[in-house]
Amino acid sequence: MAVFTVTDSLKQLIGQKEPPVVFKVEEGAIQRYAQAVGDKNPLHSDVEWAANSKWGRVMAPPGFMGWPISTGFNLFKLFEKLMKAGAPMGLLDGGVEYDFLAPIGAGDILVAEIMVASIEGRETKMGPTMVTTLQSTYTNQRGAVVLVVRNTFLNF
Repeated sequence: MAVFTVTDSLKQLIGQKEPPVVFKVEEGAIQRYAQAVGDKNPLHSDVEWAANSKWGRVMAPPGFMGWPISTGFNLFKLFEKLMKAGAPMGLLDGGVEYDFLAPIGAGDILVAEIMVASIEGRETKMGPTMVTTLQSTYTNQRGAVVLVVRNTFLNF
């Protein structure tokens, strides 16, 4: 069985930052998201309750970063760039990891900086496979890093 060989063209993409994306975290959006995922915590849905909490506002449930208000990054264009550099055409979502570093709440403005963190070659049941990890670092309007997200993709 063969392991996917990471080309020099692919290696050059590691560490490259993509255009940032700005997210606005709105109270109503938090409430709708919490309802959609079945999160009944009043911190995410009850304005009065949240106002009297230690946070003083409605807070986002884990995994909600608001809605993009600028769209600099395009995931499909990144996949195109990877494929032009030698990535196989087959694509699967390999999962996501979150590092929650600080709370996110209504009124926050987040800037996500996205980069290719790693590209590795592996042998899987699908044959030679390229494993790509994207890292998105979210910083709030006060300059604090609040969240780091790592998405893994498999090309085969």
